[in-house]
Amino acid sequence: MDAIGKLLLGAGLMLAALGGLIWAISRLGFRGLPGDIIYRSDRVTIYFPIVTMLVLSLLMTLALWLWQWVRRG
Repeated sequence: MDAIGKLLLGAGLMLAALGGLIWAISRLGFRGLPGDIIYRSDRVTIYFPIVTMLVLSLLMTLALWLWQWVRRG
């Protein structure tokens, strides 16, 4: 039970940190990258962050690769 509690607490703190980071970035005026698709009509706005997701995927892949490389030492 102790390990599950630590895992849930860690996951919650990471989600809170990620939410705060996303909130801070949006407050700075970041609205997406060129190549993201935005469809706007009178009542609906749909946002497809294709390029943003590709960049985030690349950055996360590099970060995890670096973390694994450092751990192997």
